[in-house]
Amino acid sequence: MPVLCRPAVAVPEHVITQEETLDLARTLHADHPSLPLVLRLIRNTGVARRHLVRPIEETLAHPGFEARNARYEAEAKARVPAVVAEALGHAGLQPRDIDLIVYVSCTGFMMPSLTAWMINNLGFRADTRQLPVAQLGCAAGGAAINRAHDFCLAYPGANVLVVACEFCSLCYQPTDLDVGNLLSNGLFGDAVAAAVVRGSDDGGAHGAGAPTGLRLERNGSHLVPGTEDWIAYRVRETGFHFMLDKRVPGTMEQLGPALVDLAARHGRDAARQDFYLVHAGGPRILDDLGKQLGLPPEVFRFSRATLTEYGNIASAVVLDALRRLFEEGGPAPGATGILAGFGPGITAEISLGSWTGPRPDEQARHTAGAHHTRAAGPAGPDPVPVGPGSLGAGPLDPVPQEPPVHPDSPASPLLPAPSSPDHDIPVPTTAAVAR
Repeated sequence: MPVLCRPAVAVPEHVITQEETLDLARTLHADHPSLPLVLRLIRNTGVARRHLVRPIEETLAHPGFEARNARYEAEAKARVPAVVAEALGHAGLQPRDIDLIVYVSCTGFMMPSLTAWMINNLGFRADTRQLPVAQLGCAAGGAAINRAHDFCLAYPGANVLVVACEFCSLCYQPTDLDVGNLLSNGLFGDAVAAAVVRGSDDGGAHGAGAPTGLRLERNGSHLVPGTEDWIAYRVRETGFHFMLDKRVPGTMEQLGPALVDLAARHGRDAARQDFYLVHAGGPRILDDLGKQLGLPPEVFRFSRATLTEYGNIASAVVLDALRRLFEEGGPAPGATGILAGFGPGITAEISLGSWTGPRPDEQARHTAGAHHTRAAGPAGPDPVPVGPGSLGAGPLDPVPQEPPVHPDSPASPLLPAPSSPDHDIPVPTTAAVAR
């Protein structure tokens, strides 16, 4: 079965704390009639700090859509290679071993996609398939994993690289004064993440040994009817403008039962899993989901830690939560879990799996000294050396701290959609920094 291996995650070097965010809001929006509400909402996010690709002074000075998108492309090319190299190393593979690259991002636009640049510059084969995903927002992390799972089932033994690149701060819009948008300016952060889905849970043909990680067993998608305008972008002269409906925070009342139903269709009890890797749109999302499933707060500790330390990093959240599970030592082999991402649509992407690999204590010894990374940008140290057949380790500094099956077949990895039209999602998928 396909296995989702240990992710690599990097955050930029520029940091803004919650107190700095609040001070900026007070300064820039002193006359806003809802300023007290905005300040309270930002405090309640639980976001202690976020990382930005550019200094806050530059982020606040909107140079126009063209310049912003050029910055997105430059930052992506500077920061993605080292993260990809680390993720491949975790999987014991080389670029030539990858058969598909799934690249997800909702904070910038390129055509050709960054996947073409990666194939041309980072040593991937010319016949590597490309799947760029640009319009699923925060749900794209879960969708990328699920599409990688499907591909590995369709092409047994194939390997897929998943890359999530989110620079939410480049979507900052100084003229948007809606309360929801002001809240998002204190919630979203920037990050790059990558992970490999190995198509076989044995050593395979690459001599890399049996992988450790989440053995992917079932996956499914569900769109909540009639919610297209709840989370959305409006594309205007100045770029992407984030739209958030006030009904979004309460949608967990539908998501909990949907998760239960989806899991039950495949013999799982959603309330009795050993681990949960859930997109953290905000603290209420996790609190409400815990209430729906009757779970204690600590089961979402990985998602909460991501939210506290990095903010909502959109499609990269689920990969960072998985990284934290690895760093804790991982569960016992055979432990079962749920990975779930939510985003515009409103769309849910859910995976069911079990842990494979050595015992937790053995894994902990193997990963002793491993640390998360902070990615240097274009203005930092020399860029990562790239070229055909080569992936450099990159200038990373430590931061504290079988053919396809029919969907109706019992062997299908696809979860049937719930019969109820109700469903939901957590706080959105883009936007930026504090004002």
